[in-house]
Amino acid sequence: MKPAILLIEDDPNITDFMEVVLDQQCYQLTVANTGMEALTAFQTTSIDLVLLDLGLPDIDGIDLLKILRKRMHLPIIIISARNNEAEKVKALDLGADDYVTKPFGTNELLARIRTALRHQKVQAETVSVVENNALKIDFDRQLVYKEGQEIHLTKNEYRILALMFRQIGKVVTYQTLMTEVWGPYSDDSQTLRVNMSNIRKKIEKDTLKPEYLITEIGVGYRLRDHRAE
Repeated sequence: MKPAILLIEDDPNITDFMEVVLDQQCYQLTVANTGMEALTAFQTTSIDLVLLDLGLPDIDGIDLLKILRKRMHLPIIIISARNNEAEKVKALDLGADDYVTKPFGTNELLARIRTALRHQKVQAETVSVVENNALKIDFDRQLVYKEGQEIHLTKNEYRILALMFRQIGKVVTYQTLMTEVWGPYSDDSQTLRVNMSNIRKKIEKDTLKPEYLITEIGVGYRLRDHRAE
């Protein structure tokens, strides 16, 4: 069965283009031009993933994101011309799975869609071992391997990397990482940076050109999903 995507977008140039692209990739597309049309679509159509523009004519996309996230756990990818860091962080913290800035490359967006759908499937299957190119994590044993060799991590380094693996391919904000690892009142970004630096030294061939832990400047970090390439 084709994965079903709901595109919430009022620009006809984008909707027409996406209809062609997604059909070629064997996705089933439903288009909603307004927030109200989107809410109606959820009542009549089975949806696997949402592409959400923030500049809708009847409701702000951030407000619609809040509504959708309260009602469902489907992957939601923001596609928006709003490219300031604060807007991205806000959307991700409110539950968006990813954020793609317009104008976007077709291949990049398709890779983000594949990653989000795969992540949803992994969550449903509660997989205990995940392999990402030469990097592998065993959640049950709490062990990480690089090219078959165990990597020795501190407790917090493992917790950070495990969280990144569970959100593989997605941007995880600084605040989310600090909250999950050190508690809800943590704001020690320096400790997070030090831990990330130490993890990179252990898993990357070149820490200046990381293959796995990618910094999204001003927003957070992304564990690159090599499986989507």
